[in-house]
Amino acid sequence: MADMPRKNHEPDVSVIIGAYDAMPYLVRCLESVEAQTIGADRMEIVAVDDGSTDGTGAFLEEFAARTEIPMRVVRQPNSGGPSGPRNRGLGLARGRYVFFLDADDYFGEEALERMVAMGDRAGTDVVLGKIVGVNRGAAKSMWKETVERADLFSSNIKFTLSAQKLFRRDLLVRLGMAFDEKLKTGEDALFTMEAYLRGNGVSVVADYTCYYLVGREDRNQMTKKGGYTRRFDSARALMGLIAEHVPPGPRRDALMVRPFVITLLPQFGPGLVKQKPEVRERKMALAAPLMKAYWTPELGRHLKVDERLRLMCIAEGRLDLLLDIAAFLRDKKEPETVRRGNPPRPHLAYPHFGESSVLPDSAYEVTVTEWVGGRRIEAPRNKPRPSFARRVVRKARRSVLSALRAPRAHRV
Repeated sequence: MADMPRKNHEPDVSVIIGAYDAMPYLVRCLESVEAQTIGADRMEIVAVDDGSTDGTGAFLEEFAARTEIPMRVVRQPNSGGPSGPRNRGLGLARGRYVFFLDADDYFGEEALERMVAMGDRAGTDVVLGKIVGVNRGAAKSMWKETVERADLFSSNIKFTLSAQKLFRRDLLVRLGMAFDEKLKTGEDALFTMEAYLRGNGVSVVADYTCYYLVGREDRNQMTKKGGYTRRFDSARALMGLIAEHVPPGPRRDALMVRPFVITLLPQFGPGLVKQKPEVRERKMALAAPLMKAYWTPELGRHLKVDERLRLMCIAEGRLDLLLDIAAFLRDKKEPETVRRGNPPRPHLAYPHFGESSVLPDSAYEVTVTEWVGGRRIEAPRNKPRPSFARRVVRKARRSVLSALRAPRAHRV
């Protein structure tokens, strides 16, 4: 362990870096920390080399010896994932806030200054800084505007659950929070969602790119890919956490969209068609208890039609119908738009539409905005029917206005 002399005062932010075979990406990563406008005297670096074999540990120690930023380097045997290094770093951190920076990625120069200022101004426990992808995709829907206090249930912040956030350390220490080292994928989602649910609010810095998420050319990211059973473990853990802290109802349904769509549903995509029968059956068996415990028709109203249909097939144990829909998606077919009901509402005619004995027509109804073959299909807004008294008043008002507009000779 290398330990540089430290300032006596508490730093504003501890940058925690878990690194495994991170060269040469680590060079730019550390340069971006050193370039932070918040200044070396307001931060510290806690770097954990997780058993690297490419010189990562040596570079960390070399950087620590020459940087003005107080920096601690820990070298340990490989733990098999990002949770161990992050927990080790969190245990050593002294800052008012902590930020988990992946060794492949890098900061915008003003990132920490802006996020710390936001957390202090809003008094929130989690601050999200705008993330963009470099040689890879990154979520975009939550960066439309800067918000001092975002609503977890109505906003899209629930769709960004990676660990690359600014967390108030007091929250993490007070709640004894740590990354679940037994969970082999989705551990960051579990950690972040708990902070969202149990902390004092979430802020969003959307007017400046704080974080650059890098796709490595060698695809040797620290996070493990793992088998499909790990995805079900992740979904189970996240759904359980949400259910523990949010009672049944619209708010829980709004949050459950995230694990159902992002974690569970990809296991039942177009690729299901070519998978072995035993794999399909196993996936259905793993999903069944999750559907029974957490799926509701109201939750389904938050989803696109093909998403809702697939999940309903899983809930009903109808692998045969699910495979028909998966094949339709695999072949990139476009469903016909059909209007049914009173008043008529748009429905998308995926396989088995109109077969009332299989899936009800309501399962095919468009309830959120969709794009089909370049066509934008809007979900009708549900306007509440006016009360009887209000209808009488409106009718009387129309009669009076009609009389006033009539020619004078025709007025009584």
